[in-house]
Amino acid sequence: MRGGCRLLPLLLLCGVCRGRDPAPGAVTCGSVLKLLNTRHSVRLHSHEVKYGSGSGQQSVTGVEASDDANSYWRVRGKSDGSCQRGTPVRCGQAVRLTHVSTGKNLHTHHFPSPLSNNQEVSAFGDDGEGDDLDIWVVQCSGTYWEREDAVRFKHVGTEVFLSVTGEQYGHPIRGQREVHGMPTANHHNYWKAMEGIFIKPSVDPAKHDEL
Repeated sequence: MRGGCRLLPLLLLCGVCRGRDPAPGAVTCGSVLKLLNTRHSVRLHSHEVKYGSGSGQQSVTGVEASDDANSYWRVRGKSDGSCQRGTPVRCGQAVRLTHVSTGKNLHTHHFPSPLSNNQEVSAFGDDGEGDDLDIWVVQCSGTYWEREDAVRFKHVGTEVFLSVTGEQYGHPIRGQREVHGMPTANHHNYWKAMEGIFIKPSVDPAKHDEL
């Protein structure tokens, strides 16, 4: 009986540990969010408008509006099963960002962007399946990608950073900003998680925050 009493505090402590969120402010796999470029105050955006030059794929832009439904992206692993729902995304982890409205992945390749002549960024694939040029590494300073932190996205295949430098499109997407890839890390390629549905990093993956 005495031994059982000694075990009780240990069992209670373990129960508390199992229920604690490992990184309550982290962006997690499966979360749906908007990404704000902190330098130019535009959100990463896509839509069923194709580039008139370069690859001719679906265009990716930056928009100032915070309430545009075409600015939501789902955080996924580089392959199926590599990013379990509710798992905090680590700094240095490879991810895919899938455009919720069209099912295409954030993508870049060796085509010039139409306005700045940097590297074109497009949305590519069908139903979340594209190719190896859809993979980006999250660059941040801590252990996890925290919602409050500005992070960079470095493209695995071509080593450019997801960036905005302020160039604006005309018709038919007047006022939207060009999003492109740049070879150097600078203040044009910081992004912050904003509005979205964040799956809580806990034992119960069904928990989520709606913001």
